[in-house]
Amino acid sequence: MTSPSPSGEGLGWGVSLTTLSPSRQPPPPAPPLKGRGAKTTCPYCGVGCGIIATPTGERKVEIKGDPDHPANRGKLCSKGTHLGETVGLEGRLLHPEVGGARVSWDEALDAVAVGLREAINSYGPESVAIYGSGQLLTEDYYAANKLMKGYIGTANIDTNSRLCMASAVVAHNRAFGEDVVPVSYDDIDAADLIILVGSNTAWCHPIIWQRIEAARAANGAKLVVIDPRRTETAAGADLHLAIAPDGDTALFNAALLEMRKRGLLDETYLAQHVATPDGFWDDLAPPLQGGGLESLTGLSATDLTTFFDLIATHPRTLTLFSMGANQSVGGVDKGNAIINLHLAMGRIGKPGAGPFSITGQPNAMGGREVGGLATTLAVHLGFSDEDRATAQSFWNSPNIAPKPGLKAVDLFRAVDSGQIKVLWIMATNPAVSMPDAGFVRAAIAKCPLVIVSDIIADTDTAKLAHIKLPAMGWGEKDGTVTNSERVISRQRALFAAAGEARADWAIIAEVARRMGFADGFNWASNAEVFSEYAAMTRACNTGKRALIVPATDDYETMQPVQWGGASPFKKDRYSTPDGKARLVPVLPLRLPKTPTLNTGRYRDQWHTMTRTGLSPRLSQHRPEPLLEVHPEDAASHGLFDRGFAQVDSTAGKSRFRVHITDTQRLGEFFAPMHWTDQLSSEGRSNRAVTTQVDPHSGQPGFKNSAVRLSAYPTDWRGFLVTRERPTLSDDIFWTASRLPDGWLIELAGQGAIDTAALLPRGELLEAFDKARGTRRLAVRAEDGSLAAALFLTRSGTLPERGWIAGQLSADQASAPELLAGRPVTPTPDRGPIICVCFDVGTKTILAAVADQRLTSVEAVGTALNAGTNCGSCRPAIRALLDPTKLAQLDRAIA
Repeated sequence: MTSPSPSGEGLGWGVSLTTLSPSRQPPPPAPPLKGRGAKTTCPYCGVGCGIIATPTGERKVEIKGDPDHPANRGKLCSKGTHLGETVGLEGRLLHPEVGGARVSWDEALDAVAVGLREAINSYGPESVAIYGSGQLLTEDYYAANKLMKGYIGTANIDTNSRLCMASAVVAHNRAFGEDVVPVSYDDIDAADLIILVGSNTAWCHPIIWQRIEAARAANGAKLVVIDPRRTETAAGADLHLAIAPDGDTALFNAALLEMRKRGLLDETYLAQHVATPDGFWDDLAPPLQGGGLESLTGLSATDLTTFFDLIATHPRTLTLFSMGANQSVGGVDKGNAIINLHLAMGRIGKPGAGPFSITGQPNAMGGREVGGLATTLAVHLGFSDEDRATAQSFWNSPNIAPKPGLKAVDLFRAVDSGQIKVLWIMATNPAVSMPDAGFVRAAIAKCPLVIVSDIIADTDTAKLAHIKLPAMGWGEKDGTVTNSERVISRQRALFAAAGEARADWAIIAEVARRMGFADGFNWASNAEVFSEYAAMTRACNTGKRALIVPATDDYETMQPVQWGGASPFKKDRYSTPDGKARLVPVLPLRLPKTPTLNTGRYRDQWHTMTRTGLSPRLSQHRPEPLLEVHPEDAASHGLFDRGFAQVDSTAGKSRFRVHITDTQRLGEFFAPMHWTDQLSSEGRSNRAVTTQVDPHSGQPGFKNSAVRLSAYPTDWRGFLVTRERPTLSDDIFWTASRLPDGWLIELAGQGAIDTAALLPRGELLEAFDKARGTRRLAVRAEDGSLAAALFLTRSGTLPERGWIAGQLSADQASAPELLAGRPVTPTPDRGPIICVCFDVGTKTILAAVADQRLTSVEAVGTALNAGTNCGSCRPAIRALLDPTKLAQLDRAIA
């Protein structure tokens, strides 16, 4: 099969394009008038914050938190606060493309439909696949799932949600009989003990963190953080358990045994509402005996006793678990070990108590509802004969999928082997985000037909596409998302679509019509798609399942609604045949003691930065990817702070700048997940992440890849401040981040450097210090303003970036000051930026604390405004105020 030509001629696919229907793009919803606010939902994490967005001009919007939304009550984190910086058209895919050429929508849709049909006719339904995303709206997910599983007849549709919460899904199904989160955010307010497992909540779910802070202040709730790293979240806890990687199952099994020993299990609840397998209690103890617990968890007897005492004395226990638990080869068992403890103690279905899986994406839950995962059918139906018949009847399906499809890692292996002939990727960037990303990239490049629906033209993945379909982005698309507590909220259009972009559900429906499935996809609006989905949750539910979406009288004015209610199991009846929950036997992992790589998020960045990377403010906190290394590991590997290291694994390798910090456990390294080929020549952590997966969920173990660490020597290092970004060679180490008026590019390398390739034309100013091996160059434009400044050194120090970057905004650039790298009259060194909302740095805060004797986060806010807007920086400010915790602050020295 060849890549389709724009005309569709000569394909030999046996389908005449002239017989296909013309496009019927539904009219987009009218965006709000300028100056009139629209209630919508944030497009980032699974908290699902409500936003009031007020357009103020073409592609400009004012963002405020929605005080009426139950998820955030008016608060927003840094990413949500600065959404206005990310809604421009830079980098957007504006028109359909086939074979690199712009085509009409009809030509592009015909090419997709013909490509799918030819593969199905020649190789069967299992030869095609869709890989989706938690960035899709529920309506988009529903349309894609219905097409694949109900009409094409394959379940080869999976999603990047497989990478973040699939293990929690399986744990829920094993324990409850259904994928149901049994708690709500309001339970945070009522809890007296909050346990965070594998969650840097202060960075990754800042609004939940603020609710935790409020609960601690209001009712004295205790906080335990279980995390190998001493994150800002852990630094603020009453108890931080720096657990060994994958020691969580052993810890919660031990807690369950200890509560039984103390006579604190709820025997009545167990007898009436929980089924306990034979031998369950006998099998728990042996792996933990004879020092096994301390070995598996890496925790001291004192810390273990403290943890057990807190559980014993705080009946309103809420356990929130996230990627640190899920992204593991034992992620499902971790989830069930947590759930087992809650079930056995009867701490579920009551205010302030329960296990709480907090998701990473805005619509991971919505995708789970409609069957976006390859392992479910739709509306929590499985692949039993009864469930398949139920779905087929509702959909009037001609060819229902006979079995579960390929999970993400297996799906891309099938692409590599040639089993998958057509791959349609929607709203995600697997060439970066998948484990063993180099293999995934090569697999996609081998696929005969790759279709990418996205908002950005040149992501690492889109560059491999034969067909590109421009999709609407946040602020344009219209539909629903479901957050971590099962609240369905509306996303609403603020602007007209960019270029010829269309809604994903409408693109899918058009392809389905062209494939001969018009009757099943004859929707005129997204409201009709949602209405069908909601009807399916009711029609296909015999009363056993919690997922029932109520009908809405007016989709346009729809208010947030929570399916299952605030506490789905408050009546102690579960979605199993006998109505009882299940205790699930789980055994702890025993992994080899090898150096490991742990990957995760930075506070102000999101996924592969196609959105947040557009924001100058969000680029300040962590402008480049850093490898965090314990001081003893650094010494043993010959590393130094701000130097460079290489990480190798059986999957691949990547290089990073080094940050030495005692917040890391010895023998464990941390790197962020966000950087791509668009923003760095190196620093792509998923090149080195291996493809080991949980055997039950198929979720990859991103947190614990066996690696080798070595120093990466460089001859020189430097940075470039420039208005226009130059073409950068991958022969050198570089990372690029946004500035208000240009770019900051960090540089390093071996051998000579071609400075002329980095600098624009203009008046060249230059200074050279041969003794220190330092070279400083600046280029002034014709009007005397700064166009670019390049600072290089072999062994000396480099000037502070902030003042030089600020000169891009000045009308005139002083040659002596530029070459000195500082103004004639020195300005205060702010240090690394902590508060991006008000541009406040570490050193500014420390100076104010010392000079004004500030003793609280609130006092710092009064003095400097820091922490008074989105609040994401409050944990870092609190650490600066405590001399005993000052050394714990993770400071990336700029």
